Amino acid sequence: MVSKVSFTIDAPGGPHKLSVSYERLGAGEPLLLLHGIGHHWQAWEPVLPVLAAERDVIAVDLPGFGTSPALPHGMSYDLSTVVPALGALCGALGVDRPHVAGNSLGGLLALELGRENLVRSVTALSPAGFWTEGERRYAFGTLLAMRRGARLVPEPVLGRLSRTAAGRAALTSTIYARPGRRSPQAVVAETLALRDAAGFRKTLDAGRGVQFTSDVPGVPVTVAWGTRDRLLLRRQGIRAKRAIPGARLVRLPGCGHVPMNDDPALVARVILDGSR
Repeated sequence: MVSKVSFTIDAPGGPHKLSVSYERLGAGEPLLLLHGIGHHWQAWEPVLPVLAAERDVIAVDLPGFGTSPALPHGMSYDLSTVVPALGALCGALGVDRPHVAGNSLGGLLALELGRENLVRSVTALSPAGFWTEGERRYAFGTLLAMRRGARLVPEPVLGRLSRTAAGRAALTSTIYARPGRRSPQAVVAETLALRDAAGFRKTLDAGRGVQFTSDVPGVPVTVAWGTRDRLLLRRQGIRAKRAIPGARLVRLPGCGHVPMNDDPALVARVILDGSR
């Protein structure tokens, strides 16, 4: 059952109260899961049963995404705001230095949490921030096109499209290598999440100057990349390995940008191995 937690963070204009939605299940060492831009915690549903068998799993809707409210007016969605907010979230949930796994934007946030020594291990799936300027423009342009498409399709049409494999491919093949495996209900829900994400545009704006170039010392890091990632091309994984020499770099054969749906067993194993 989805829960909500409220907590206070310090900001230049003074303390601000934030509220975050999350799903928590399982038992063991804590594992925080962070989704990508325009998505929601349900992106992790394909791997949750396996992860929850060994971990206390906390899958969150990032501020301004899913059912988590937007950041307070005037607050930026940059790393210097969101990373401390995630640290405060862990404190509010009674979790000290969890393992963390993130996808895309969530992977970048996971690496930053590792750099701030707020977590005990990091698994980053196709993390943002290892692009060239041209690759960043391509990715942002693709995301904006997906957002426009999500806003243009009427909900009744969306429901009809989601009921066929070809329709699900039209809606989600940019992020999934095997879109036919996603359920119609999940495709509708994540398309609406992309359409309605209050933090989408401001997160893109904050990401224009992001480049992850420094190491993550003292924390075990796994970087995993799908061989069929069409949004952040897999050669960016080589740059991630150069920036973080101690990281374990893992290929995810046949997986797209959001690999949890394409090969749940493999992705769950990579996350669990990275958090041992």
